[in-house]
Amino acid sequence: MATITLQGNPVKTIGNLPEIGTEAKDFTLTKNNLAKSNLSEYKGSKLILNIFPSLDTGTCAASIRRFNQIAAGLDNTKVLCISKDLPFAQARFCGAEGIEQVETLSDFSTGSFGKAYGVEIIDGPLQSLLSRAIVIIDENGKVSYTQQVPEITNEPDYDDTLNHLK
Repeated sequence: MATITLQGNPVKTIGNLPEIGTEAKDFTLTKNNLAKSNLSEYKGSKLILNIFPSLDTGTCAASIRRFNQIAAGLDNTKVLCISKDLPFAQARFCGAEGIEQVETLSDFSTGSFGKAYGVEIIDGPLQSLLSRAIVIIDENGKVSYTQQVPEITNEPDYDDTLNHLK
């Protein structure tokens, strides 16, 4: 269980991020068109999982915009932006913002991703949403980097994330 903060107040997650070097846990998430998406669909590509509470907050929206810019210059790397927002809301946001380089996926249906990756918030005002975190999965399906953002209202460390892609 990780202890993070929301505006300085402690909140806890259901677990910890996956261990570096371990096999990434499979997931089933919902795409904007309501189709299901699994980890196996991305085999052979590096993945940056940009995990956050809701795209309806300034910080979450900023992280999607920033990763959209970053993704345009990455080779063999896909950026998956994961929250519990409804797929319709994700599609509306991306359409309005011109977001085309990242893929948004929703954990709204079962919440199993948040539990498996240890990012579901278990107390406080954001209970049951996902914490802000980054997970990089290499081409072979292994976790190569994790970043649990300690204060939910802060953006992730983009430079550190990119340094771990190499």
